[in-house]
Amino acid sequence: MAKLTTRTENYSEWYNQIVQEAQLAENSSVRGCMVIKPYGFAIWENIKNILDAMFKATGHTNAYFPLFIPKSFLSKEASHVEWFAKECAVITHYRLKNDPNGKGVIVDPEAKLDEELIVRPTSETIIWDSYRNWIHSYRDLPLLINQWANVVRWEMRTRIFLRTMEFLWQEGHTAHSTADEAEEEAKKMLMVYSDFVGNFMGIYHILGQKPEHEKFAGAVRTYSFEPMMQDGKALQAGTSHNLGQNFAKAFDVQFTNKNNQQEYVYATSWWVSTRLMGGLIMAHSDDQGLVLPPALAPIHLVVVPVFKTEEDLIAIKNYLGSALDTLKNSQITISSPTLGEWKMPVVVKIDEDSQKSPGWKYNEYELKGVPLRIAIWARDMAQGHVELYRRDTQEKQFVKIEDLASTVSSLLHDIQKNVYTKHQSLTETNTYKVDTYEEFKEKVESWFVLAHWDWTTETALQIQEETKATIRCIPFDSPEESGVDMITGKPSTRRVLFAKAY
Repeated sequence: MAKLTTRTENYSEWYNQIVQEAQLAENSSVRGCMVIKPYGFAIWENIKNILDAMFKATGHTNAYFPLFIPKSFLSKEASHVEWFAKECAVITHYRLKNDPNGKGVIVDPEAKLDEELIVRPTSETIIWDSYRNWIHSYRDLPLLINQWANVVRWEMRTRIFLRTMEFLWQEGHTAHSTADEAEEEAKKMLMVYSDFVGNFMGIYHILGQKPEHEKFAGAVRTYSFEPMMQDGKALQAGTSHNLGQNFAKAFDVQFTNKNNQQEYVYATSWWVSTRLMGGLIMAHSDDQGLVLPPALAPIHLVVVPVFKTEEDLIAIKNYLGSALDTLKNSQITISSPTLGEWKMPVVVKIDEDSQKSPGWKYNEYELKGVPLRIAIWARDMAQGHVELYRRDTQEKQFVKIEDLASTVSSLLHDIQKNVYTKHQSLTETNTYKVDTYEEFKEKVESWFVLAHWDWTTETALQIQEETKATIRCIPFDSPEESGVDMITGKPSTRRVLFAKAY
C-alpha cells in the first residue's frame, strides 16, 4: 500500500487517497458517478439504519415514489424549477433500435415521448401530486413520510461522496394542518439530524437558519447544520425546510379543517445524503487513513494473530477463545435524545490470512479506520496478555487476557467520545469573531468567521465574489449584539457564520 499524501501537503489528494485506499468507493465508467464498495456501503448502511430508527421514533413512515417526474410538474412551482433547471437529466425517448449501418444501437427517432421525463433531482413535485389524492380532511394530517432513494443532479465538477451526479439520500416530506405545526416539524427534524451527527458521527456542528438568499427554492425558511472540516471549510451536510403552503398551492392540495372550511396544507421537507460519508472522512481522519467513530464502524476490533503454522493459529484462537466470545456477545450503547439508548453488537474480525504479513495487515486496518486492533504473538500468550492498539490516538497498551473484554468495551465508548471532543476543539479553536473586512479576509481564507452583516443580499454576494466565502447560517446560539457591517457600516444586531464551503 502506498503512503498517503498528508493533509498539509495536499488536502484534496489526501481525501481522494483515503476514499481509494480505505476501499470506500471508486469512480464509475459513467462520468461523475461513483461505485460504493462493500466497506463503504457498510458504513452507509449503519448511517441509514440509525437514521431510519430515528425517523420512525419521531412518527415517520417510509414510502417510495417514482424516479421519473413529468416535466410539467416542475413547472408548477416556479422558484423550485429555477433552482434545479440546470442540473436536470431529461428523458426524451423510450426505445433503442439496431443501427442500420451495423454500429450497435441508436435511439429510435420514432420513440419520442409526448412529454419529457425528468430523472428526480428531488421529489417534492411527484410526492405532492400523490398527496393531493391522500389528503382530504384534517383527520388525514399530519402526514409524515420519508423516502430512501437515489437522485440525479447533472454536476459538471464531481468528487466522490461530496458532489456526484447520482447519490443516495433520504428525503422527508410532511404535510400539516397549521403553519405552527410545519415550523415545529422543520426544527424538530433538524434536531434529529443534530442528534445523529453529534452522538453517532462524532461531529461537532453549528445549527442555524439560512439567510433569505440561501434558502431552498420554494421554502419559507431553511435550517441547516454546518460542521467544519479539517481544512477549515464548511460542509452543508443536511437541511430542513419549512415549505409553508407553496407546494400545496402549486398542486392544489387542500383539506377540510375543523371548521369545515377548505384550506391549503402546510409542508416541510428535509434530507441528508451520502455527502455525510465525505464529512465523516474529513472531520476525523489523519495522515494514516480513515478514523471511524465506533457507532458507525463496520468492524470494531480486528485481531491480527502472528503465526507460522496452522497449529500456531489454533493455539492463538484457543487462547483468545472465551474473551472473544464475551466480546462478541457484548454491545456498544450510545445515548441519544431521539432513541434513548441505541445498542449495537460489538463486531470482531480475526484476520487469518497467511498470505499477508502482520505489518501489511496493520496498515490496512489503520487505513480503514478500525477503532481497535489486537496483535498477538506466541510470547504474548506466555505472558498472559495481548497488545491492543487504539486507532484514534495511535496508542498501544498491553492488556491481560482476563481484562480484554471489559477494556475493549470501555475503550470503544471512550473513542466515541474522544472523536467528538477532538472535532469540537478543532471547530471552537478555529472560529473567529472579526469586526474589520481586512481581518475577515485573512481568517475566512482558512477557518470559520463570525461577523456582523447588514442583512442585504447585495453585501453577501459582494463578499462571496471577493472572498469565495458565503453565509453558512444565522446560528441559533448567536446572541443579540449591536455592531456594524464590516463593508457598508450599516447597523447589525447579531453575527452570522461565514466560511468557504464544499
